[in-house]
Amino acid sequence: MTSLGGQVRRSIIFAGAVVLLCSACSASDNSPKAGRISPSEAPSTEGVAIQDAVEATAKSSARIDEQVEWSDGTRGFTVSVKGGLDFADGRGRLKATIPGQSSLAPVDEVFSKGTVYLKMAVYVTDDPAWWSVPRDKAEAHFVLRSPLNDPEHLLRQVARMRKPTKAGEEKVNGIPAVHYRGWLDHETLTLRMAKGSRDDLNLVRSAMSGDIPVPAEVWIDRSGRVVRARATLTMKPGKATTTLDLTDHGAPVETPTAPEGAKALPLEALDGRLMG
Repeated sequence: MTSLGGQVRRSIIFAGAVVLLCSACSASDNSPKAGRISPSEAPSTEGVAIQDAVEATAKSSARIDEQVEWSDGTRGFTVSVKGGLDFADGRGRLKATIPGQSSLAPVDEVFSKGTVYLKMAVYVTDDPAWWSVPRDKAEAHFVLRSPLNDPEHLLRQVARMRKPTKAGEEKVNGIPAVHYRGWLDHETLTLRMAKGSRDDLNLVRSAMSGDIPVPAEVWIDRSGRVVRARATLTMKPGKATTTLDLTDHGAPVETPTAPEGAKALPLEALDGRLMG
């Protein structure tokens, strides 16, 4: 089998991220200082509202539309993840694609409790079979990517945002929502990130003598559930942005049964752009 990571290695973000960030990206006066929130630091009213919304979302289901956009100022690409997930039951189906790049096969994913089943095109994997990966063991290999495209990952990150403030009210996909802004600290940015990628960002953080500034945003509807979450890392001239839209909260989503005969996939094979 050809490694899933063999499709494309760490070509844009991590190949040049250390140089770009160290030479060009500087924290603004409003960005958070290095370090984690201490246990004694009680969340603000805004922080509680965000955490409550993420918790409410995790008890429901939703349609998923995520766009991950990367650019180094010259080249760029987008990963599109669409489907549905019953967050409460841990079941659903997603498809990850890179629009405009026919040489990269889409990935079909079936979430079934604690396991994610993957299927690639034959010309990528040399095998038409389904593969299985423990959902909680997979790691992210690219900045602002979720392991196995799991939408819960970004929700966990925005639930931990620092210094959240209310930015006003606006409509998201026609739904009235309250907009909050904050920052992701280094621990949250590197949450469940593979060691090599985490080491790259640790070098950047050390060179900057503080956390890399990563603005985070979340939009919460009137029922108290997340309808959009976003995180952005600007590298000057590069940029990485992940935007997750959640619609049709509470509506039934496709929850296929686990494919039979799936083979266990080594975690080290999950380092391609389509897999996080």
